[in-house]
Amino acid sequence: MSLKAKIQEEMKVAMKAKDKTTLTALKSIKAKIQLAETADGNQGELSEEEEVKLLTKEAKQRKDAAVVYQDAGREELAATELAELAVIERFLPKQLTEEELNAAIAEIIASVGASSPKDMGKVMGVASKQLAGKADGKAVANAVKAALNQ
Repeated sequence: MSLKAKIQEEMKVAMKAKDKTTLTALKSIKAKIQLAETADGNQGELSEEEEVKLLTKEAKQRKDAAVVYQDAGREELAATELAELAVIERFLPKQLTEEELNAAIAEIIASVGASSPKDMGKVMGVASKQLAGKADGKAVANAVKAALNQ
């Protein structure tokens, strides 16, 4: 079942339950998917990789907005953003734990043959592709930097 179909089913459930926050988040995701599907050069449905990328971007926007609202003392708006973030995260792949991330980075470093901090770009290129959607970009970069500095 495609992400779009899953979202459509979840929207029906949210409508029946009269869950406005969930419904708002789902409508937003669906709109973004439809925009991406009809964007220049795209034909039809998105690939799973493109869907994960889109959801990751949406999740990051919600996190950033929540931080901005909290800094401004607008807790009710921050709570709304965090609730929408929780809905989006249900559709994202399971995030790696710190141990799993470090193990994956060690494997990538070994496969690329990196040995010093100068090789960070080489490692990050592979790590970004392999760990897309499974780990935050900053966490990946920090793990790579720590591993290469040892």
